[in-house]
Amino acid sequence: MTKTKLLIAVAATTLIAACGGQSNSRDQIRAVGSSTVYPFAKAVSDSLAKSNTEFKSPIIESTGTGAGMKLFCAGVGVQHPDIVNASRRIKKSEFEDCQKNGVKDIIEIQVGLDGIAFGEAKNGPSIPLTQADVYKALAANPFGKPNTAKTWADVNPALPAIPILVYGPPSTSGTRDALKELVLMKGCDTDPAMKALKDSNKEEHEKICTEVRNDGAYVDAGENDNLIVQKLEANPKALGVFGFSYLEENMDKLKGSPMNGVDPTYATISDFSYPGARPLYIYVKAAHVSAIKGLKEYLAEWAKNWSKGGLLARQGMVVSPDDVQAKNAKVVTDLTVMTADGLK
Repeated sequence: MTKTKLLIAVAATTLIAACGGQSNSRDQIRAVGSSTVYPFAKAVSDSLAKSNTEFKSPIIESTGTGAGMKLFCAGVGVQHPDIVNASRRIKKSEFEDCQKNGVKDIIEIQVGLDGIAFGEAKNGPSIPLTQADVYKALAANPFGKPNTAKTWADVNPALPAIPILVYGPPSTSGTRDALKELVLMKGCDTDPAMKALKDSNKEEHEKICTEVRNDGAYVDAGENDNLIVQKLEANPKALGVFGFSYLEENMDKLKGSPMNGVDPTYATISDFSYPGARPLYIYVKAAHVSAIKGLKEYLAEWAKNWSKGGLLARQGMVVSPDDVQAKNAKVVTDLTVMTADGLK
C-alpha cells in the first residue's frame, strides 16, 4: 500500500468513527462550488449513475467557488461536502482554513480548461475590448481616481458612446476571481505607477486594481450564468461575463467579444492566446474517498470522460493538453494528496 493510500485508509477509519461507525450514513456523493464547473460535474454525475446502477447520482450544488470552498473546508464528516468544484485554483488562505478545520489531505484534480468570456447579444454593437478598457470601465477607482465613466466612449474614444452595463458573476464566484486576475489586474498594470505600487503596497494595489464599481455599471447577476444570457437577449447594448462554455452553448443568441483582438473560441482558450483562459479543478477530501460510497468511482468517471471527443468535450469543456490529462489521471489512480507549494 502506498503512503498516500495508507493515509486515506486511516483518515477514512477516523471519518467512520466520527460518524458513530456508520460508513453509509450518507449514501450519495455531495459536491458544491463553481457554477462554471456545475454542468460538467452534473454530466459526470449522470454518467456514473448510468454506468454504475448500484450508486445514487451524486448531489451537485452550484454555490460559486468561494462559497463552495468555505463549505468544503469547514470540516471532515458526512455533514460536510466531499468535493468542491472550482473555476480557479484553491487559494493559500483557503488551504490553510481547510488544515485548521481538520481537512488535512486534499486531492487536487485539474479536469479541463475554460475561459471567462465577454459576450453580447447577436444584434449587439460588437465592442472590441482590451483589458485596459474593461478595467477603466468597471473598476471602482481606476488608477486610484473615482470612476466617472458613463459610456464606453468615455473609457476609449474609439468605442461606441453607449452606456456601460455589464452583467457578471458575484464576489463568491471563481469567475469573478478570474475576471479580477486575468482582466482587471492586467488592465490596471498597464499603468507604470500601478505596477510600481504592486511592489511598494501590495494590499493597496489589489484594492485599486480589483475593486469593482457598485453604481449600476456592473450588475451582479448571481451564480446562474443562464440568467446573464437572458439579460443580454433583453438588452442588446449590455455585455455579459461568464464561462466560455455558456457562450458556446448559446451561440444562436450571443456572440463573443474579442479581447486584445483575440476572439473567445475553443482554439484560443486551449492555447491560452485568449486572455481569459483558465484551468478548472475539483478538490476532494482524501478522508472521504473510502468512506463515501462511489466517490472513488466518481473520480475515475471524470478521468474517463475528459479526453478529446469525450463526454465533457461534447458538453463544451475545453480539453486539457495531453500531458496535463495524463498527470491528473495518475492523481486519480494514485489518489495523490496535494501540498501548498505554489499556492497564492
